[in-house]
Amino acid sequence: MSDNNISYTIEEVASLLKVSKLTVYDLIKKNELTSYRVGRQMRVDASDLESYKEGKKNKGRQVGNSEAIVNDSPRTFVISGQDIALDLLAKQLEKETENIRPLRLYTGSLNSLISMYNNQCDLVSLHLFDGDTGTYNIPYVKKILTGFPFIVINFLSRWAGLYVQKGNPKNITGWKDLNREDVSIINREKGSGARVLLDEQLRIQGMRYNEVNGYHIEETSHLSVAAAIGGDRADIGVGIEKASKIVGVDFIPLIKERYDLILLKNEANEDVIRKIKEILSSEEIRKELSLMGDYDLSETGKVIFETY
Repeated sequence: MSDNNISYTIEEVASLLKVSKLTVYDLIKKNELTSYRVGRQMRVDASDLESYKEGKKNKGRQVGNSEAIVNDSPRTFVISGQDIALDLLAKQLEKETENIRPLRLYTGSLNSLISMYNNQCDLVSLHLFDGDTGTYNIPYVKKILTGFPFIVINFLSRWAGLYVQKGNPKNITGWKDLNREDVSIINREKGSGARVLLDEQLRIQGMRYNEVNGYHIEETSHLSVAAAIGGDRADIGVGIEKASKIVGVDFIPLIKERYDLILLKNEANEDVIRKIKEILSSEEIRKELSLMGDYDLSETGKVIFETY
């Protein structure tokens, strides 16, 4: 049989290169090693493996039967989302694993999910409200990750609503005030969970975006929106409770949103998913999240949905 007809599993490639499976997955993710999928299993053709090895030789890397072709360096694990609680999770994941190097991206929910579809991140956090079902996250994940096996794990829940100026001088009470002529808003960027929440509420309330003063004026975080309200740049902003307390503006809670973690179910993520479940069930992280305040941890670590 010619080499052109031989292919290897990820485990076999790792053995041949004398590296870990995580390193092989990282090479594939960086497009340094070509692979393809057969069912749920990834394979690497012998010819592509030889091309990779030759490329290393040409760069002056030593190759021998008992020498590693690449350093068994930690796998870069991209975590996308904006809540500061994710920084705590990333820190704990790095602390408790030897082959994972978390990299944080502070990108909004919908854009993070699209990045996962494009294989640009490994874990995303979502708070995407669906007005048709009155639920969070699952409808969006099912639509965007079509064909991908995935798991949804609750991280925490938190209140979302409206930032208003101290003392609420405009007497704002809820979503219906968004199209008042005497009220203006500061919006979030497209693809953020807060922007999706606003747009869905406008649709539910039968309001149009061009009826909302300031709809096209955007900020890129909960804190910056709250600060804009505190700075008298607008009357209303959509966001989470924690930012209002940090900045010092009033907050009108309107909906309890579920903040979930999404991971793809594949060979590369098996150990990571197991470890994240362990971390979320630990007293250590629950205690630290509780100290941050304003988080509901009643479902933390619960598997909300997964494909089989």
